[in-house]
Amino acid sequence: MDYGKTADKLLDTLDLSLPKDHTQTTAVLSKQKMAKSKVHVGLAKWGISQWVGKLYPKKTKASNFLEEYAKQFNCIEFNAIFYKLPDKKQIKDWKSKVGKDFKFCPKFHEAITHRKRLKDVTRELDQFLEVAHELGSNLGPVFLMPHPQMGEKHLETIQHFLESVPKELRVFVEYRNKDFMTGKVMEEIYPWMEKNKVGSVITDTAGIREGLHMRLTTPKAFVRFVGNSLHTSDYKRIDDWVKRIKKWNENGIKETYFFMHMHDERYSPELSKYLIEQLNKKCGTKIKVPVFYNEATDLFT
Repeated sequence: MDYGKTADKLLDTLDLSLPKDHTQTTAVLSKQKMAKSKVHVGLAKWGISQWVGKLYPKKTKASNFLEEYAKQFNCIEFNAIFYKLPDKKQIKDWKSKVGKDFKFCPKFHEAITHRKRLKDVTRELDQFLEVAHELGSNLGPVFLMPHPQMGEKHLETIQHFLESVPKELRVFVEYRNKDFMTGKVMEEIYPWMEKNKVGSVITDTAGIREGLHMRLTTPKAFVRFVGNSLHTSDYKRIDDWVKRIKKWNENGIKETYFFMHMHDERYSPELSKYLIEQLNKKCGTKIKVPVFYNEATDLFT
């Protein structure tokens, strides 16, 4: 993901601390009964050949990447569907390679969001919903990213589309247009999302801090984190997130999905492993820690 990419020499000069929660977040969580929170951590894709010998065993074939990925993580931010919808045979094959608790979290197809910009998309939405249905119990939350050029004047279009999506689908929205990040329209759309039980995506990337609105509209969170090839600031930012997730857990959040991105995806597994270790240590979670084959060769020879 190149979104918010920043030159390494500037990273030490930026304030990358996590903002305080918005008052809407506090209000949303205050309505919840205390219960054990679930935290899921995953990556954005499984098809990275550079992970062979590290996240995947040596000589792993591309056709087996998903199977090996699912041994390490229990969810994935399913960006591939944004570019191409799979057929039923493909979905059946994917499901055969993951466990019953594994969750695919697909992004709405680009024909819906970018080509037709949420208008007159009945056929395209039906096709997407067929994929969601085929994923069955392996379907996690789905997320919508309206075209970045869709600003305040497209508010009703976005609302109308979200109203057309079946209520049983857990939908989260990520806005890339500044109108929805800093403008007055925020005070209209976010309360509307809460009322309609639509989740809000929080995006943490060094170069565009407006995505860190820290505004939950449901008692569930969907975080997209973009790291910088294991720069020291990555670890500090993760430490902040661990503290925030701990706070959310203590205040009634039901579920958090945290997806790791890198401008260079080779390094996503390392930072994800660090995140999981810190969550387990400081939040009491029991998330499986990824085991790298190049660090534990005695276990896999």
